[in-house]
Amino acid sequence: MLTLGNGRLWRALPILCAGLLLLASGPAPAAVTQAVPARHRAAPSAADLAIQLEALLGQHSVLAADLMRSRIRGDDDFVQAANAALGKNTSAMTTLVGQLFGQAAADKFGPMWSEHIVGLFTYAGAIAAQDKAALEEARKELVEYEEDLGDFFAGASQGRLSRAAARAAVVQHVGHLTGQADAYAAKNYALADDLYRMGYQHTYDLGLTLAKSLLPAKDVATLGQPLWRLRSQLGKLLAEHAALVEDLTRAAVTGSPDFDSSGQMINGNTADLAAAMDTLFGPAAAKQFQSLWADHVEQLVAYSSATAAADKAKQDQARTEMAGIEQRMGTFLAGATSKHISAADLTAAVQKHDMMLMKHADAYAAKDYATAHDVAYDTYQDMFGLATQLADAFGVTVAARLPRGGAQTGYGGMAAVVESR
Repeated sequence: MLTLGNGRLWRALPILCAGLLLLASGPAPAAVTQAVPARHRAAPSAADLAIQLEALLGQHSVLAADLMRSRIRGDDDFVQAANAALGKNTSAMTTLVGQLFGQAAADKFGPMWSEHIVGLFTYAGAIAAQDKAALEEARKELVEYEEDLGDFFAGASQGRLSRAAARAAVVQHVGHLTGQADAYAAKNYALADDLYRMGYQHTYDLGLTLAKSLLPAKDVATLGQPLWRLRSQLGKLLAEHAALVEDLTRAAVTGSPDFDSSGQMINGNTADLAAAMDTLFGPAAAKQFQSLWADHVEQLVAYSSATAAADKAKQDQARTEMAGIEQRMGTFLAGATSKHISAADLTAAVQKHDMMLMKHADAYAAKDYATAHDVAYDTYQDMFGLATQLADAFGVTVAARLPRGGAQTGYGGMAAVVESR
């Protein structure tokens, strides 16, 4: 088992949030969880849609990797649920491509992207069957899909993204997914999980590259503004956190041999959060929040393990511990914001996140994989709303401290290729 309480990198996420709120340049919103009625919401801007594209592409990478791993394990029920989640993601992405780039682009994109997923599914099946001939055929088909997708993106960019660069990006995406599947089948979980994270980060960053190459110039300019970049980066890190916590709790539920490597993925994500915190705020907030966050993560894992063991007493104990942590977290954050956001509202935001993660663990332990995937899907998407609220709370002054360039800002992938054109 991992020793979570002593792992400094497990503790960075709420520390980051606390630091962001503490250093806000303007008034915070009335409530983190306050919903705006749909009739009063403004239509999303192209910049907002660009973040959605990043989010959906990153989610695709996670879902595709999970699908391939479940095929390799021979877990057919999980495969079906994972495939349904991928279908939902693909539908949302195709709709978004239409909103961003026109219906003609969406009509071409949807079938190509679906074929790409079928190729990944087939590849994982060939690994599971140890069928070398089928594996080579799957590789050949994936190369064709890579070329078609690359050519599609290059053509849609009207010369801003070269065919070679577009193909290279898709090749890298597929390489991360097939590589993690190969390593997972070989029980090299450390390598598999390194590639899992690389795949998420690269594919998320690809969303920015595509937006910058396909959107009109006036919209592209917005993507370089500090507040947009901070929304994008916070969303990237917080959503990855949600996905990786769910991966860890699944490993805790099943007692699978990749539990330790799943924990190291969380460590990597929190290291990135810690780097962002150091850049923006320094280490002071981290020292105040460190112990509380470690306890929070420990209790999520404890709850998942108790759920797997059907140990109600330990489940109740974990819930009780989490409730106390949520209250203390809300109080701490309220003080950090001079009560511009109430302790009750902040506590409710943390409770919502915990409840979704516990519901995911419950469903997974009961082998209700459809519900587990639905909850995981929603939890991932929910993190982008929180990221936007946090970014908006502390405003442009703090956001401007985020460095331009580099993977830490969401400017990885092929951004330099597009910017040089």
